[in-house]
Amino acid sequence: MARPLGLVLVLALIAANYLPEPYAPAAAEITTPCSQLSVLTVGRLAVAVALLPPVSAAADNDGYAHCEGAVRGWADSAGEGDDGADKLNLKDLLFFLHIPRTGGRAYFHCFLKKLYTTAQECPRSYDKLRFDPSHPDCKLVVSHDDYSLTSKLPKERTSVVTILRNPVDRVFSTYEFSVEVAARFLVHPNLTSAKSMTTRLLKKTRGVSTLDIWPWKYLVPWMREDLFARRDARGIDNTRSSNKVNPYDVDDMAMPLHQYINDPVAHEIIHNGATFQVTGLTNNSYFDGAHKVRHCVRKHPDLGRFVLQVAKNRLDRMLYVGLTEDHEESARLFAHMVGAQVLSQSGILNLDIQEDPPSGTDPHSSMLDQEDEETNEHMNSTDGWSSNDALNTTDDDHGKGNMTVGKLMETYESCIASLRKSQSNRRKISLKKVAEANFTKAARRQVPEAILKQIISLNSLDMELYEHAKSIFTQEHLMLKGQQSGDQKVTQEHLMLKGQHPVVVQDKQSAAQKDWIDTVCDSWNCSTWKVVALGLGISVTTVFIVFAVTSRRTLKLKI
Repeated sequence: MARPLGLVLVLALIAANYLPEPYAPAAAEITTPCSQLSVLTVGRLAVAVALLPPVSAAADNDGYAHCEGAVRGWADSAGEGDDGADKLNLKDLLFFLHIPRTGGRAYFHCFLKKLYTTAQECPRSYDKLRFDPSHPDCKLVVSHDDYSLTSKLPKERTSVVTILRNPVDRVFSTYEFSVEVAARFLVHPNLTSAKSMTTRLLKKTRGVSTLDIWPWKYLVPWMREDLFARRDARGIDNTRSSNKVNPYDVDDMAMPLHQYINDPVAHEIIHNGATFQVTGLTNNSYFDGAHKVRHCVRKHPDLGRFVLQVAKNRLDRMLYVGLTEDHEESARLFAHMVGAQVLSQSGILNLDIQEDPPSGTDPHSSMLDQEDEETNEHMNSTDGWSSNDALNTTDDDHGKGNMTVGKLMETYESCIASLRKSQSNRRKISLKKVAEANFTKAARRQVPEAILKQIISLNSLDMELYEHAKSIFTQEHLMLKGQQSGDQKVTQEHLMLKGQHPVVVQDKQSAAQKDWIDTVCDSWNCSTWKVVALGLGISVTTVFIVFAVTSRRTLKLKI
């Protein structure tokens, strides 16, 4: 209230200079010398201005103090209740916190759907409104929902995994995908027709479209309206730009990147999105106070340090943290750290892994499908994943082969190759109506340096969180390397002494359940040649003993 009152006083003082005095005729006011009016005005304004700064500063201080209290209070309450000692053990429920545009969909199709049956997936994982983790056999959640979703899950029985990406590349990819999906609607003559068709199609299917999934349910409609407005301005039949600077600046066809990153929508959803998602503070959060904390951090950037620390702590407690940029090593670590435990816990090590067909499509994926170009190109139904035998295993598939981590990786490589081909074809079809926006990695290098620096500045929290994720990833890599080289115990103790992130797939079998090789291996670093040597040694010793006993008996008979 202090600031509005100060403004009212200023306006009143200014008005008093130009209104006639109560007991003086208006004409007399006109005869007042300009110098007197100026002196009077300046004097009154000086008093008002002298009063305003302390009032405004007090209001600002109160606002900062209020925000600091809110952010600190949230950070204190967001602390994990455990020390993360058992985080390396896969628990009953796996939550894949899918940060958009990090390659998580590839992990879902090419890893998780090979490890979990359709019946084990939590229904409608990508749809917050219809999410149901109470399914009795629910063991897998893959969702764009933020960390606050864990409030709906049995936290003590849930393991969390995620993948992070270089924030600059993630902003580029988010922009590209927004344009790509929105451009699919341009097959319609106008925006009204596009919206009408979308409504009709959604009513005909039980599935979930891209428009139901955060953050695309906000970003795609926003971009869609922009594309139609620009097409209307240039003409519906004109698919070529007359004002192209680079593929990210074709302003008569699509919203330029520099405009996109500065829009309030981008500030609300995209910038520092990974940090807010890991901390459960997105605009899609289950936490009622998320908007307030997020607003305070944006208004007072230095308060971001509290949010960042919570995000780092949560990454530290996750079962697995991957990096989009180091794709091959991330996949290998995932197979060993997560895949091996899923297979072990299932008690079924003979899943039959089917190869994806070379040109197969998946009608469930909002990233992979190629639907009818003229009517349904813009709809990405997430219904029917289980109908694609190439991308799914079912209960009937068990028992047809021996699944190992090595075979899982082979299947992943085959699947990802097919996936990339499908994605490339889909993008070409989607962008036909905005052909000048031919996004490529090479085209990204044409973007001015000033825009890149602005993206970095707008995503300062994500930049620091990504560096932290890289350090975790390095430790995961070293731990797996140590495990495979037989130095598992030494490496783990070394990292734990340094307070770092130890990563080992721990053996959960009891000694009573182990056979003699497992028992020997507890105290002897086993490898193939060592097991063979042990077997040969035992065999030779046995033969020698039998020979010695037989010879002694023969000697006695002769005597």
